[in-house]
Amino acid sequence: MVLEEANDCLGDLPNPFAYLLTIHLKEGRNLVIRDRCGTSDPYVKFKLNGKTLYKSKVVYKNLNPVWDETVVLPIQSLDQKLWIKVYDRDLTSSDFMGSASVALTELELNRTTEQVLKLEDPNSLEDDMGVIVLNLSLAIKQGDFKRNRWSSRKKRTSSKSSFMRSVRLSDSLRKNQLWNGLVTITLLEGKNIPGGGLAEIFILLKLGDQRYKSKTLCKSANPQWREQFDFHYFSDRKDMLDIEVWRKDNKKHEELLGRCQVDVSALPMKQTSCLKLPLEKHPGSLLMLIAVAPCTGVSISDLCVCPLGDPSERLQISQRYCIKNSFRDIKDIGFLQVKVLKAVDLLAADFAGKSDPFCVLELGNDMLQTHTVYKNLNPEWNKVFTFPVKDIHDVLEVTVFDEDGDKPPDFLGKVAIPLLSIRNGKQSCYTLKNKDLERASKGVIYLELDVLFNPIKASIRTFKPREKRFAEENRKFSKKILSRNVDRVKKITMAIWNTIQFLWSCFLWESTVKSVIAFVVFVVTVWTVELYMVPLALLVLFAYNFSLITTGKINNTQDAQELMGLDEDEDEDDKESEKKGLIERIHMVQEIIIAVQSILEEIASFGERIKNTFNWTVPFLSVLACLVLAAATVILYFIPLRYIVLIWGINKFTKRLRNPYAIDNNELLDFLSRVPSDVQKVQHAELKPYSSSSPIRKKRSAL
Repeated sequence: MVLEEANDCLGDLPNPFAYLLTIHLKEGRNLVIRDRCGTSDPYVKFKLNGKTLYKSKVVYKNLNPVWDETVVLPIQSLDQKLWIKVYDRDLTSSDFMGSASVALTELELNRTTEQVLKLEDPNSLEDDMGVIVLNLSLAIKQGDFKRNRWSSRKKRTSSKSSFMRSVRLSDSLRKNQLWNGLVTITLLEGKNIPGGGLAEIFILLKLGDQRYKSKTLCKSANPQWREQFDFHYFSDRKDMLDIEVWRKDNKKHEELLGRCQVDVSALPMKQTSCLKLPLEKHPGSLLMLIAVAPCTGVSISDLCVCPLGDPSERLQISQRYCIKNSFRDIKDIGFLQVKVLKAVDLLAADFAGKSDPFCVLELGNDMLQTHTVYKNLNPEWNKVFTFPVKDIHDVLEVTVFDEDGDKPPDFLGKVAIPLLSIRNGKQSCYTLKNKDLERASKGVIYLELDVLFNPIKASIRTFKPREKRFAEENRKFSKKILSRNVDRVKKITMAIWNTIQFLWSCFLWESTVKSVIAFVVFVVTVWTVELYMVPLALLVLFAYNFSLITTGKINNTQDAQELMGLDEDEDEDDKESEKKGLIERIHMVQEIIIAVQSILEEIASFGERIKNTFNWTVPFLSVLACLVLAAATVILYFIPLRYIVLIWGINKFTKRLRNPYAIDNNELLDFLSRVPSDVQKVQHAELKPYSSSSPIRKKRSAL
């Protein structure tokens, strides 16, 4: 039946394709390790004359994978070798796991033979890389005499076969992405950590390909972290939670002090377990809380079955986030649906002038991916993705990549969309940007977004720490970023300095009118001011800025665009600097430069976030700040200050007694962390398709 269907589907092939090779890929045995967690995500490619004819599905976290896949390939001549190459699948790269070959001249016609092929890699030091087991069958193509008789059936079968293969690959991709649980880990403290008193201690947490790194503490044998991390949990995978204790000395050398493991699948669901984990082969232990809970709201589907397309289901989801359910399941803040429709005029990444594009959607640490549309600059995905919203201030990032076979995918474009800026149910066209989200790239992408959320839950979440991001590569030095951060800090410093100079000039009586007015304001303010008037004055500032914005006298994005208005020539200068060996010349002070770069960015971002709070950059946050200030005004007016300070102090002193495992946080800093800086405002700004204001078009017009 497989041969008959293949003959029908391949009946229109040129005459040189005289043979059909049936491959039944069965399994792999004792494959090599390519992931840091001690396993691999293997898949197989079949190649003839350097061309990939078929790629199997990915079997995650398995060194003895079972594929059980059958494929029929047309063969032009038998004077060639079939190459079987095995790779470890990662999001951005694929590691080679060995290859084997079969000479087609050695196969007998119309006879199925089992092949146990030993994998080899001449560039690897590993002696045993495992084996691949498959069945091969060679037959003469019998499609010529069927062409006329079954011409109409051939077209239907071919399209159906192509559709079924697409569905099968889509189902495989969907199954491997969707998590159905959430593992929440609260890292509390360590006890008697070996060598902890001599170096700084940090923890690495790994579950599958997810990695977190704790903050680095000062020298202590009993460090306390008080940090919380969320992992995605796949019930069909038997992943072990790996916990490693590392130390870092003053010379930036890192050393593994000990490790332990936790079988997450053995923990009870919907319960928080307090575990004291001893380190393997070393003294010391770790204390942590682990909770495993089911997770809903993650899905990948076709346009015809999107969740919010069904009125009854949309009503049910809307009721879940209505005001009356504000204090039920406080972590379930909202629901996001993303329709990835198509892209137009993408960048050609292949030599043939085409690309093999696919999309990656990221919301915080949540990540989903579309299928690949091969050899197309105007792909249509027509897929629907849904995410649970854990923070309404998160930003949805949609990145388009070009699949490049064995190599890491090529970047084609990216957009960043804050959830609070989404226009529900409206199909939007977004211009793709470069990796830094600062300038327009080539192509546009069509998306339709819907977000439903509970405003009270979202407001409460605003005053809690942001979700930590998975561990990423260390940041690198960039002359452009350092220069930009210096300009940002300089701008804030000059604003503060000008204010101080203005106040000082009032005392020097440089202008009699100005000094008299300042003196009268000072006396009246000191004589009449009450404490409740401080938040009231801030409310007046909010109202004043709102009036300026509504009348169009100030523009929120103008300053940010001027700040980010860097020419592409600066990027070229950076590249030239790298070619000349800039990094090598400053290798000894690179750590200091990166630290200065980061500190300047933190200082500049802090000042810009305060400014953008009062400038109504994010109306949701500005309204929330106004409500808090109004409440503070009423409280300070009716309640004496000593009572407020007393309540605050009692709460702080008894917090650890009431909840020994509480995580300390600063509500004001957590609130400000949600306000975008000027750099983030530019990155999140939506570019109009083919806008004449885009930097690329400006440069072309200048030339």
